[in-house]
Amino acid sequence: MAEAWVALALSLKVAGWATALNLVFGTAAGFALARLRFPGRDLLDALLTLPMVLPPTVLGYYLLVLLGRRGAFGAWLHEQFGIQLIFSWQGAVIAASIVAFPLVMKSARAAFEGVDAQLERAARVLGLSEAAVFFRVTLPMAWRGLLAGLLLAFARALGEFGATLMVAGSIPGRTQTLSVAVYEAVQAGQDDVANLLVLIISLTCVLVLLAAGRLAPARSVPA
Repeated sequence: MAEAWVALALSLKVAGWATALNLVFGTAAGFALARLRFPGRDLLDALLTLPMVLPPTVLGYYLLVLLGRRGAFGAWLHEQFGIQLIFSWQGAVIAASIVAFPLVMKSARAAFEGVDAQLERAARVLGLSEAAVFFRVTLPMAWRGLLAGLLLAFARALGEFGATLMVAGSIPGRTQTLSVAVYEAVQAGQDDVANLLVLIISLTCVLVLLAAGRLAPARSVPA
């Protein structure tokens, strides 16, 4: 049973890092799509949403091509810094981040589009810089939607299987996350371990979804 808790700790670590990365990149992408007008915006939105609909194994294959030792980016990392992302927990973080990215991006875009533009204009008239307007007006009004998206992304990253298995493999104590450990336990006929793992990940995801559900409707509640 000790392996179950090791897998849980690794899953939380991977999901936490993936959520932190999406907090930065997903929020930035959502804000850009919500506020900027440029040719190809709809196409960019579709491309950034693609990980939500593509099979995880397809995403895993793309990552293998990109990050493998013979891949364009992976070869450069290995030659310049001796870094190998394949079969590492960092590779699992990248896979989980990409799979969960659309959840944060879509939530962030909707949250920013729901902010009253008149309040932002009023803040600019009062002399606030664009950064101050964002952190003192826009972000406080959009934080519920952002947090709901981050919670959903955390749950998605916690349960990621296909892309993670292809990129990081299943090395106990190093890359074997909860979802991968469930698969391995079932294949090995260890029903007691599989039941425990399924219970742990199910309860964790239910709690996260309940928290996200309490936050998401609050975005549309009039002040």
